[in-house]
Amino acid sequence: MPMNRRQLLQSASAGALLSAIGQHALAQAHPELLRIVTGFAAGGTSDTICRRVATQLAPSYAKTAVVENRTGAGGQIAIQFVKSAAPDGGTLLQTPTSMLTIYPHIYKKLPYDPKADLAPVSLGCVFDFGLAVGPAVPASVKSVPEFLAWAKANPAGANFGSPAAGSTPHFIGALLGKSAGVDLKHAAYRGTQPAMLDLLGGNVSAVSGPVGDLTQHLASGKVRILGTSGSKRNRFAPDVPTYEEQGIKEGTHSEWFAFFLPAKTPADTVNHLNAAMKTALANKDVVDGLATFGLEAMSSSPAELADLVARDTAKWGPIVKAVGFTAEG
Repeated sequence: MPMNRRQLLQSASAGALLSAIGQHALAQAHPELLRIVTGFAAGGTSDTICRRVATQLAPSYAKTAVVENRTGAGGQIAIQFVKSAAPDGGTLLQTPTSMLTIYPHIYKKLPYDPKADLAPVSLGCVFDFGLAVGPAVPASVKSVPEFLAWAKANPAGANFGSPAAGSTPHFIGALLGKSAGVDLKHAAYRGTQPAMLDLLGGNVSAVSGPVGDLTQHLASGKVRILGTSGSKRNRFAPDVPTYEEQGIKEGTHSEWFAFFLPAKTPADTVNHLNAAMKTALANKDVVDGLATFGLEAMSSSPAELADLVARDTAKWGPIVKAVGFTAEG
């Protein structure tokens, strides 16, 4: 049946509207540029997962994906930057748990609210920590208890570095010292790799950091990993006993990296990116690539990530109190 003029105009208007809606949806689904922001230096585990995932999110989610290393203030600068970004799905934060679950217990005031300023997207990976020693520590020291005994007898060398003050590896190092009654002085760095460079140079005795950041330096022959923080031996360092195996139960902690968008990002954008993240984190190249750095790829729903943040925030409160560390002190 032929259409009259009114029907033709209505059909054309509807078509134009549907086309406009479709173009808008396409623009939302595929931003021109996705910036993945990390608060730590290039070369470390935090940077690694960003770069591995970025290769998969372009062009599946965005036309281009780049990584930005906004270091400083133990990861706070990156979070503050993403918090203030437009909630359009174009700026994605990757952060370790510490900045969201430990920092609220050690800072009287943070420049961000982990719950109110960020929209959870997906878990990224899980991993354990280790304690490495370098040239400043005698070769005869081959276990964590032996290192703690040496540190007690040599106060000038009783120190360790970590990726950031108030981070999980900082607290693990403090707990190790506390378990043996040793006052281990802490040196905070902008990521584990700068700490490892000082370890190799003999400027710091030990480093508490992600296992993957430590194993990268074993080939130099100058680094020894004395223990790991998991509940069982780490599959990337199977010959290294856990802290618990060495009689230090207080050191048993693992961590995760996760991805967040700015708060008020539309739910459909969050869900679209979550789907893209799950696909990226299941990609064999990503899984194998992360494994070389001691990271086990793992995704989640936004709700599961929100629950994880809440549980870990509650867990770390008593631990922080027991250690007695505050950012102001």
